[in-house]
Amino acid sequence: MAQFDTVVCGLGAMGSAALYHLSRRGQRVLGIERYEPGHDRGSSHGATRIIRLGYFEHPSYVPLLRRAYALWRELEQESGRRLLHRTGIVEIGPPGGNLVKGTLASARAHALEHEILTAPELMRRFAGLDLPASYIGVFQPDGGWLAVERSLHALVSLAQSAGAEIRSRERVRAVKPCAGGVHIDTVGGTIEARLAIVCAGPWTPSLIPALSASLRVTREVMAWFEIQEPMLSAVNQWPVFMLESRHGLHYGIPPEHETAAGFKIAKHHHRNEVVDPDDCDRAVSPDDEALIRVALADHVPGANGRLLAAKTCLYTVTPDGDFLIDRVPGSPQIIVASPCSGHGFKFAPVIGEILADLAMEGEARHDISRFRLRRFQ
Repeated sequence: MAQFDTVVCGLGAMGSAALYHLSRRGQRVLGIERYEPGHDRGSSHGATRIIRLGYFEHPSYVPLLRRAYALWRELEQESGRRLLHRTGIVEIGPPGGNLVKGTLASARAHALEHEILTAPELMRRFAGLDLPASYIGVFQPDGGWLAVERSLHALVSLAQSAGAEIRSRERVRAVKPCAGGVHIDTVGGTIEARLAIVCAGPWTPSLIPALSASLRVTREVMAWFEIQEPMLSAVNQWPVFMLESRHGLHYGIPPEHETAAGFKIAKHHHRNEVVDPDDCDRAVSPDDEALIRVALADHVPGANGRLLAAKTCLYTVTPDGDFLIDRVPGSPQIIVASPCSGHGFKFAPVIGEILADLAMEGEARHDISRFRLRRFQ
């Protein structure tokens, strides 16, 4: 007889959220994490992540985002911790670029509150910006940022309070279907369960080898810079932002309320460099810094100060950049979730809800047709 109803392999954002929802629904659930929840070797760390409604990637994400916002607020109330900070977001670039065009498509399709600003208007409203005259921006008041490690700890703590078991520093070696369920082989032995949910991020291909050809793990860099212009230091004076320019797509988060650790900025898909998650360079080089700093120098010079800190993280990228949520073909007792191609953290509570639905009800209440595995066949 199975020891657990469900075993969640990996306790990053998606795994922790799945554990939280399953435990609250009364499941006997175990979460296994090869390091510690909130560690800095995967994808769910780095203090902050952007949250936004008008999604340039595709309008079909917006209903999931609306649910995610509601669930983040519920999680804040239940945990007593502030997790979502609403600052507004401005997405800037050429009118015909992917960022502005895609954001406006989502905003218009779902009647989202937004404002279109010219480059001179942007530079007047957000002192410190330096933009080409042809650029425009889309401002959305509902944008903001999430506290990453605090959110993970809230999810895991609440799951444990609801009865979930956690095993940290235990690496999963294999997830194997068997009669009546699954065997999860770890460095500590074999665990039996009716169902497994694999949320292993960059380690997903090693646990689900059939997906290896469809997933790429890439090395990313995020950095914090000393602010040189006083206006940029004022908390709540600047929104989070995304900027599409000749240097690529960069995103930025002004100083956080709690730490004021400088201006955070990163280049989305940094070098697009494929790596092995167990053997990649985690040191940040001057060349890495230059790829990020060039956008500051051109467009936010007041934040182009001394490098205060920098970290690497990993994306796990699908060929089309969309999420991956489905049962493994031929093994319906194994569900694989994410990888999120570098834009998934904000969805964590709703993806956790989807995974709990799949595990317990067989189907999700939300439309996940865009994320099914059959699109790769």
